[in-house]
Amino acid sequence: MKSNIILIGFMGCGKSSVARALAKKLERICLDTDALIEQSQNRKIKKIFSAQGEAAFRKMEKELLKRLKASVQNAVIATGGGFGVQKGLKKLGLVVYLKMEFDEILSRLSGDKKQLKSRPLLKDLNAAKALFNARAGLYEKRANLIIEVKNKSVKEIAKEIRSKI
Repeated sequence: MKSNIILIGFMGCGKSSVARALAKKLERICLDTDALIEQSQNRKIKKIFSAQGEAAFRKMEKELLKRLKASVQNAVIATGGGFGVQKGLKKLGLVVYLKMEFDEILSRLSGDKKQLKSRPLLKDLNAAKALFNARAGLYEKRANLIIEVKNKSVKEIAKEIRSKI
């Protein structure tokens, strides 16, 4: 297994923030799969979804996973919410599921209207809840380590991950 740490979980659970804090503490590079896709496509994910649809975006994620497995070591990788259900994640490194309940995620995101608007899958909250329920079991199945993140700061979560790896 490679020495990467991959953070998975539903959108809004803090993967990007925790990845940056953890990478800094571990003196590793930090990568964000959504940012890497946006850079390679030269447009925001919201635009990719509206122009090409979710299936095309998931295909981009699958291709990115192949590239990461072939070329990345010793990184902390924050993933998009759907990336965490990809098969073969454990071949990329240690998979850490940042677990948070749906209502808590909504509460966290609702304080930032820009965050809510930037997430195409949160347009329909009933569909988003169904998606959350469908993914939760897959996240647990894909994870080597599960961290409950409710009521914890980014620093506390990063420290807990460091202590368990």
